[in-house]
Order: sequence, then C-alpha cells, then structure tokens
Amino acid sequence: MNILVTGGAGYIGSHTCISLINAGYSVIIADNLCNSSRETIQKIMRITDKQITFYEIDVTNSAQVDKIFSKHDINGVIHFAGLKAVGESVKKPYDYYYNNIISTLIMANTCQKHGVTRFVFSSSATVYGDNTVPFVETMDLLPTTNPYGETKAMSERILTDIAKANTNFSVSLLRYFNPVGAHESGLIGESPNGIPNNLMPYITQVANRKLDKLRVFGNDYPTNDGTGVRDYIHVMDLAEGHVAALENLKDDVNIYNLGTGQGTSVLELIETFETANGIKIPYEFVERRPGDIALCYADASKARKELGWTAKRNLFSMCRDAWNFEKNLFE
Repeated sequence: MNILVTGGAGYIGSHTCISLINAGYSVIIADNLCNSSRETIQKIMRITDKQITFYEIDVTNSAQVDKIFSKHDINGVIHFAGLKAVGESVKKPYDYYYNNIISTLIMANTCQKHGVTRFVFSSSATVYGDNTVPFVETMDLLPTTNPYGETKAMSERILTDIAKANTNFSVSLLRYFNPVGAHESGLIGESPNGIPNNLMPYITQVANRKLDKLRVFGNDYPTNDGTGVRDYIHVMDLAEGHVAALENLKDDVNIYNLGTGQGTSVLELIETFETANGIKIPYEFVERRPGDIALCYADASKARKELGWTAKRNLFSMCRDAWNFEKNLFE
C-alpha cells in the first residue's frame, strides 16, 4: 500500500515514515522543506534500507498535489504538513491560518477527487484550550489560546463535515501532546531551523553550548513548581500511534489522544535530562509565553482500547535519545 505523508521530512513525519516502512508500507513524501531538510529523507532510507519517493512541493498548491495523486495509486494519506509553533502563531496569525487550513482543504478535496478513503490528520492537544486535565476526547472544546490551536480545531471540523457528507471517507484525528526524543539510531530527530520553539531541542542546544542557557517561560503557574506541565511522549511511540490509527480506521471520524497520560513540569524535564546525560543545564526564568496554558496531559485510554496502542518509552529514554541525536549533529 502506498501512503502519502505530507510533511514527511519533518520531525514527527520522518519518524512516522520509518514506522510505516517497518510495517510494510511504501511511502511517498510531499514536503516544502520550510522546517526540514532533504538530508532527513536520505537518513530515513539509510535507516530502513528502502527507497522513498519524494516531492518538494507546497501542499497549499492544489495543482502540484493533484499531480502526485494522478501519478501514484495512493491508498491513504497522513497529513502532517503545517506550521506548528504556538508562540509564532500569535505573531503571524495570517501565515498559520492560510497554510494550515488551505493545506487541509486541498488534501481532503484531492482525496475525494481520486477516491482515497483513508485519512489520518495530525491534530494537537491544543484544541482542548484551557480545559480540565486530563483531556478526554469527549470533552467540549474550549476556545484555544492561540491561532495554531484554532487552525487544528478548524481542520478537525472541516474533516468531520467532509466525512459526514461522504460516508466512505474514514478519518482519524490524532490529538497528540508533546513529542520529544529521537530515533534510536541517532540519525534523525528534532532539528528546527533557528532558535527552537520547543523545549527539548532548546535543552539539547544548551547542552552542546549552541545556546548559553535555557529560557523557562514562566514560574508562576498553578503547578507543583510553578512551571508549565506537559505530557511528553517519545516521538517513536507517537509514530507507531499513527500506524495503529491507519490500520484501525473505521467509518466516519475517530478521535484519539496520543500521550502517556502523565504530566511533567519544565523543571522536572530539565532534571531528568541532567540525570540521563550527566550534563548541567543552566536556565533562567522569563515572562510567560503568549498562548501557553498551565496544565496539559492526556487521558490516553481510548487509543489503548480501540487501537491497541500505548506509549512504551519513558522520560529517561526520551532525554537520552534526544541528546544522542544532538551529539551526532556536531560530532
């Protein structure tokens, strides 16, 4: 089966491509490389010893997307492609609404045109807004606190309505939490362009002295130590969750949280990283970041029951694997 992975050269997409290939699928990647590199695709092929078909396109371009569907027999789509930094979305709302919404519309429409009925969407726990933890799939969604979250919530509504109007269109909406870590080979991991927006690559760049210290956004949240609490999940667990969702697609729309079900504060993550790797991480507290909330962690029981999926890797291995990848970048 041929699976089209949009954003497949990105952090989560690249690891999912490995899991797909390991599960026996053929992978086609569409990516504009705005926050990734062609080298990552070479590394995926090195890890899996399989060829990948790659198209350097922007999936907001419907003509270019249509060419891929016309050329290949696509059996399913996993749609990652999108801008994803919460703080940046507050500063650049137009870019986020245009890119994330238009790409979803085009991908769903092209699937309809070419009779592709299997669609897995990369959503986010951000859609829950500042809700009561743990977040459960049946919750009413509160207004999100940033444009990034709004684009995910809108995309979910778009895909839900399309699935209702087209009964043969099966959609899985994967609301995942905070992916960290890297592939065990150390060849691929999270390597953002510029100063990282996510916590773990910020920590690893401080560890290798690319950055002098970590900025912790806020220490006055109503949490055990004043810093934000998140549900950190190993990126390979998340990747395997996408394969499980693809293989267990049902009619209509299915929503799943992909997380560990445990919350970890920023300071707890720093401490675990220091313990796992024997490196001290200097940090300073700065003002809260626009759009952030205090607590965000999952009830992941539905994915366990319906997909047979659960997160297996612990926080220690997330920190170890993230640093292993970062070391490989400069060794």
